[in-house]
Amino acid sequence: MKSIFVSILVLFFTFSLRAQPGDPGGGGKPVPIGGVELLLLAGGALGIRKIVKQHRKR
Repeated sequence: MKSIFVSILVLFFTFSLRAQPGDPGGGGKPVPIGGVELLLLAGGALGIRKIVKQHRKR
């Protein structure tokens, strides 16, 4: 009887541990993407600089 009780108890605990978590709630403030924008701007400036240098050589 004791082994059946322990088996059922373990079975229910494993199901509850594998359950999906609840909804985390509403989203907070959006994350600023200033760093990504700066990297894109720097990459564009570097590309334009290379194109201008290449045009000046001709």
